[in-house]
Amino acid sequence: MTSLDKPTTETVDAEDSEQDVRAVTEAALFEAFGGLRGMIETVLPGLLFVTIFTINKDLHWSAIAALAVSLVLVVVRLVKRDTVKHAFSGVFGVAFGVVFAMMTGNAKNFYLPGMLYTLGLALAYIITTLAGVPLIGLILGPVFKENLSWRTRNPGRKTAYAKASWAWGLILLAKCAILFPLYWWANTAQLGWVLVALKIPPFLLAVWLTWVFLAKAPAPIDVFAEMEAEEQAEKERKAAAEASGENQDVTSGRHRRDA
Repeated sequence: MTSLDKPTTETVDAEDSEQDVRAVTEAALFEAFGGLRGMIETVLPGLLFVTIFTINKDLHWSAIAALAVSLVLVVVRLVKRDTVKHAFSGVFGVAFGVVFAMMTGNAKNFYLPGMLYTLGLALAYIITTLAGVPLIGLILGPVFKENLSWRTRNPGRKTAYAKASWAWGLILLAKCAILFPLYWWANTAQLGWVLVALKIPPFLLAVWLTWVFLAKAPAPIDVFAEMEAEEQAEKERKAAAEASGENQDVTSGRHRRDA
């Protein structure tokens, strides 16, 4: 291997930095979207509902089973002292679905709140991106400890967040384009099984595209580290000023004694 073939220190450092960015991005996405466990908590209640309803056509037992398993998932997280935001969101979604279905007596309405939420979320991704504050950046900014610094100080990340938000919005709109016609034309079991089948693949596609866009973007600006550094610098300035004042007092005291 010639000297030209050997990797330079700058090349190695750049590769390490790129790997660090990718690792941080993966960890942030895992935290923000709940990972494998979050996906299971999202799918399981709906899967249980449609399975029971397909077998016995009993709305009440299907709804009770879906709500019960959602509550169990929350309790498990509470016992293990894990983050409960994903489990709680599942409980609220299932609870709204149960209320809609029970009040109308139509089992298909168990899925309606979730479908409306998906449509609203798709529009939110698109509208916020058009407004210059892409929603995925608002979600992931605190996770990356950059808050909103990407809006004015890191244009490369703002572009990546915009691309990711477009991806989320369009993928969710495509999902709605499949589900809403089925809500009107298909029966409860058919709608339920299609909805369960569409839970994970679109989500994984959107997360993967987000990872691709962010992995190629500039590293986030850690505003929390900057604030801590500023606080530390301010403390050091105050300490230096106090020390300087004490020295001046000692010097003036000596002058008075000499006089």
